[in-house]
Amino acid sequence: MKQNSKVIPFLWKEGRVRLLDQTRLPNEVVYVDCRRARDVWLAIRKLKVRGAPLLGIAAALGFWLGFKSLRGGRGDDLIREARRLRAYLVSSRPTAVNVAWALRQMEEVVVHNAHLSKDRVLAALEKKIKEIIDDDVRMCLRMGEHGAQLVRDGARLLTVCNAGGLATSGGGTALSVFYRAQKDGKKIWVTACETRPLLQGARLTAWELAQAKIDVTLICDNMAADLMRRRAVDAVFVGADRIAANGDFANKIGTYMLAVCARHHGIPFYCVAPFSTFDMSLSDGRAIPIEERDPAEVTSLYFRRPIAPPSARVFNPAFDVTPHALVTAIITEKGVIRPPFGKNIRSLYGSGAGKNKRDRAR
Repeated sequence: MKQNSKVIPFLWKEGRVRLLDQTRLPNEVVYVDCRRARDVWLAIRKLKVRGAPLLGIAAALGFWLGFKSLRGGRGDDLIREARRLRAYLVSSRPTAVNVAWALRQMEEVVVHNAHLSKDRVLAALEKKIKEIIDDDVRMCLRMGEHGAQLVRDGARLLTVCNAGGLATSGGGTALSVFYRAQKDGKKIWVTACETRPLLQGARLTAWELAQAKIDVTLICDNMAADLMRRRAVDAVFVGADRIAANGDFANKIGTYMLAVCARHHGIPFYCVAPFSTFDMSLSDGRAIPIEERDPAEVTSLYFRRPIAPPSARVFNPAFDVTPHALVTAIITEKGVIRPPFGKNIRSLYGSGAGKNKRDRAR
């Protein structure tokens, strides 16, 4: 299946991997050439590529590049290298479970084919990456279909960070709902939170929605509660980077605040994510590892102009955890999951604690 035609966050053909440098948007559309696993690691770490599903794809491509650079080898040598690559690439962003999920699949391909030549293992890895990409495109379409049924004509919708085509190989997670609603002929208005400190909502979501000709208004993060008080928001749709077995989920910092405000004002709050984002080994969100990032992201305007004294202490977590009690529903490629989340997640996907395999969603 093909990627979203309006937004192409990565290119992989003729042995080359090119990742759209999302830190340069919306002013420039620049692709980074990745020739080694380290190039992909750096692109992920520096947020040149981001978004849970896309991170999984990028990690798989980084694994492929690392494996491709091997000189021969067979058997245990290939398995050792697969494990090294997996451990190395998963360290790039520990919160996003899709990275570990995709790398686990790549390692399994090597283990199952280690008795073959390196070239044949490489071919098997390429097949697996194509499967991951095609599955992602299909799941974006399905999430959009299910979520759009919850959107009425004339709805005013709020989102944070970027959960669109720039975060996947398809139309996105939360934003796929907006695209499908638009396709169904519904008139919608979207408000995008700027998403400090790196402004993914301003730079990416506002740009992406404008490309799709969806009416979008940008606000500062601290305006969301007042907008809800004014009854200018009918529903909130957000993505997720990891979802625990009870429905608690980690997403971009500020998501929890929106969930609290939405509950106070009686506004539906929806999480949109594929099954690959579930981590059934975690009973609740307290165990989700939260990445803490460079203080300079907060103390300067995009690492250029200082906006705080050098002596200022900084706390800069990239994500927060929203408790399932604040969530109206979780929208997946299999359908809409409503409370009680623990019971209904297990019912829809099977118990499978600790396995977290996309095969269960097929």
